[in-house]
Amino acid sequence: MPVLSRKERVMSDFEALTALQLAELVRSRTVSPVEVVQNSLDRIERLNPAVNAFVTVCADQALAAAKEAEQAVLSGAELGPLHGVPIGVKDLDPVAGVRVTRGSKIFAEEVAQDTILCVERLTDAGAIVVGKTNTPEFGFKATTDSSLLGPASTPFNLTMNAGGSSGGSAAAVATGMVPLAQGSDAGGSLRVPGAFCGVFTMMTTFGRVAVPARPNAFRRLNPMVCYAPLARTVDDAVLGLDLMSGPHPRDPYSFPVGEPLAAALSPSLAGMRVAYTPDLGGYPVEPEVVALVRAALPALEEAGAEIVEVDFRLPLPAAELTRMWRRYLSMAHAESAEISLRQGIDLLGEQGRVVDPGYLDSVRTGAALSAVDFRLGDLVRTQVLDAFEDVFDGYDLIVSPVNCVAGIPNDTTRTTVGPRQVNGQDTDPFVGWSMTSPYNLIGSPAATVPVGRAANGVPVGMQLAARRHNDAAVVRGAAACQEHLDWQHLYQQFDPGLTAR
Repeated sequence: MPVLSRKERVMSDFEALTALQLAELVRSRTVSPVEVVQNSLDRIERLNPAVNAFVTVCADQALAAAKEAEQAVLSGAELGPLHGVPIGVKDLDPVAGVRVTRGSKIFAEEVAQDTILCVERLTDAGAIVVGKTNTPEFGFKATTDSSLLGPASTPFNLTMNAGGSSGGSAAAVATGMVPLAQGSDAGGSLRVPGAFCGVFTMMTTFGRVAVPARPNAFRRLNPMVCYAPLARTVDDAVLGLDLMSGPHPRDPYSFPVGEPLAAALSPSLAGMRVAYTPDLGGYPVEPEVVALVRAALPALEEAGAEIVEVDFRLPLPAAELTRMWRRYLSMAHAESAEISLRQGIDLLGEQGRVVDPGYLDSVRTGAALSAVDFRLGDLVRTQVLDAFEDVFDGYDLIVSPVNCVAGIPNDTTRTTVGPRQVNGQDTDPFVGWSMTSPYNLIGSPAATVPVGRAANGVPVGMQLAARRHNDAAVVRGAAACQEHLDWQHLYQQFDPGLTAR
């Protein structure tokens, strides 16, 4: 049987191409899936020592899948929209037959038996998993670093963290190791690293992407955990989201999605009203970050939107809101620890000596909370929802910075966290320096788009959010930003010959 035909090459490097472009080249037999996957593996080998995005590379499994994908092309089989496209998967989530560490020494050698549904839907569409991406231990903080795996760096400044907890996926996409990578978000874990690595990602309305969680099908509600891809382009990420989306009978929060998000990919924002807030109601934001986001607002106006700076008010100070979100997360951590204990892993006992003390503190905090404490927290959560809904009554989008700071330095002790103070205000070092978690509390869709780079080289992201089930408005806003800001030049500005140094 002949190999795939080769047309004259129109590109020198696959990593400069989008997932959509790669899939089209595979369908047209211009390139082979084996060639595409091998290029991805070669780039990981060359660049990963510098950024530490991938922590497990499954080369043999990926190449075997690529050869099967090549045979499907040659046989004239029906091909999925991501046929032959390499992807990365966050190491919190399982891929059958591949190591899944969860960033913890306790699970350093565990091999997954199953694949998480959102990734299964991508592979059913033809995508090929080439490896697992870096994440902090159990994904509990908004920086990517752990005693097992070490820090993931943003490729724009190797001394600075990629953000977390999907930092490995963000860095992998930014460097072109893969055009698409999966991640998850319980308080900013997609948007924080997306901003620091200059890539696009979007948390959808809670329940749009089904996740049949077990052993507790209801655990994702507090806080609201969402799954999505990260990509260099809005079009790639939206394709991935549409493939991931849809209900599943074993996820009680999932729902039918209706029209694909790709239908909202328009550069026009005519008729849309945008509420701009530089601090989302009281977060301490570095002036450089505010300036870069403000400078990007004309792009929305050029696309036809009306922008109004609003005096947004939260029902409690930002630091207290972060503490409330941390309490919800602590309850989830305590639940996970109890489930682990029933499986013979005592995180608060001898085995916990290798676990991040910050995570164990969160477990203890959650274990000490009563059911009444938990339920009363929802009273304030309701006030947060009402504060945002009051704005959404008059506006299609709320726009703000994603993070309060222009980067987080990596710690040489593998314990990287954020600052304890920003602009003279005390902040929670684990996540209090980002403005992402309120949208998890209310279940609204929210995205990050790159708007420029700070003086230290680290990209800055602008957050776009909409009312629940109005995901299309976020996609429209992001597509307009992509058209008028043209952030693709960002990826030309870090050393393409990146090596460990």
